[in-house]
Amino acid sequence: MVDGFARSVGRAAAGVKTAARTVLPVDSNPVPGEWRHVTKVDPEDEKRLPLLYPLYLRHTDAVSVGGSSDVTPRNTEETFDLLRFVPTPAFHEPSAPEHVTEETRDAASFVAIPEVVNGDVEAMVGELGRAIEHVRDDLAPARVDDRLPWVPRRVRDAVGEFAASWLVETANFEAYVIQNPDSAAARESGVAPEDVLSPQEAARRAMAAERRLGSEVLYVEYSGTYGGEEGRAVLSAVDDAVDWSRVWYGGGIDDREAALSMLSAGADAVVVGDAFHEVAEEEADLCERALADLPLEADRGTIDEWLTDEVTLDETDAASFLSTVPSVPDPTARAREYLAAAVRTRLRIAALARDLGPDASASQVCRRLAREGPPGERALTVLDDHGRAYATAVGLAALGAEVGVDAGSLPVEHVAPCAEPDATPRPG
Repeated sequence: MVDGFARSVGRAAAGVKTAARTVLPVDSNPVPGEWRHVTKVDPEDEKRLPLLYPLYLRHTDAVSVGGSSDVTPRNTEETFDLLRFVPTPAFHEPSAPEHVTEETRDAASFVAIPEVVNGDVEAMVGELGRAIEHVRDDLAPARVDDRLPWVPRRVRDAVGEFAASWLVETANFEAYVIQNPDSAAARESGVAPEDVLSPQEAARRAMAAERRLGSEVLYVEYSGTYGGEEGRAVLSAVDDAVDWSRVWYGGGIDDREAALSMLSAGADAVVVGDAFHEVAEEEADLCERALADLPLEADRGTIDEWLTDEVTLDETDAASFLSTVPSVPDPTARAREYLAAAVRTRLRIAALARDLGPDASASQVCRRLAREGPPGERALTVLDDHGRAYATAVGLAALGAEVGVDAGSLPVEHVAPCAEPDATPRPG
């Protein structure tokens, strides 16, 4: 009798879920439908962030944390630590179960579990099984041991089973259609050239992913290359095939035309990754040149003139990334503003390090910043408390690294202009 009642409740719950997705005039997908632009931040140590990255990321609708190679639990946690200063939701897209830790789970808005629907069985089922096992056998028990060490073993095991089931219920699933067989994502998921899908085949996989797998996102991924007309055709077919799932496109988006093209073809959102990390490398190069060319006390006008001479602003990586965000009205003007602010910030860090000298202590670094205010604070005021907190954190960590002391815990090795600070800045 009890079993029959439970089955009836289960069928009723399934019916309500199906109705919410298909019949009722409500949007029950937990992934926000208003997102149009997602920035993918790769934790890989070589993929660094711009010095004033919160300014860039304030324009995107969401940040996805994840990558296909050289990602570890450590650099994933460090990436989320950096993103706490960004007033934009960040979610976790792990490429391996062990990348989900207690710290990342607490920091992420949600976990998005990839399901490659045109890869091998391991990419679809094996990785999910490993993720469930990781939560059940490692993550949940460790959390219980840390917070409730007195709990008996049988209760601990039950909590692990519940946590594993809860992860599957509360996670969002991304059904990937990987269309670039030469990419790292394709190699990781077993997608060969013969697995690239036609628009009709992609639509069928999308329908199965939405209706059977319940995938919150259908992700058409060209991974580093631009899909062009082929990508548009696949997007259009997938968009026509699904009703409830969000349709995302990723791959080769590096200007406004490409972004708008894929949005108009049927994507709810475009995902941009490489274009963001390229800003960091550009910025690091500019800051190095500025340290060689400019006095450390250079004012804004001097820096603006130097920047105009050094780069063609509308061709910078900064302008390119900002142009992929449809809501940014003048990407070139923003690029000028943000690049100039980064150079000013880097020069000021160098000037403070020069004044403090190589024998400065951590307490001296803290007192100096408390008295004069952290570098970059003025540029970051548009972010209110987030900006002030970041300016202080990056100022302490970067200036401490410059004079050789541990004055802050922010992992500035992931921030491009701070990763290899010049130990001997020349006098201004």
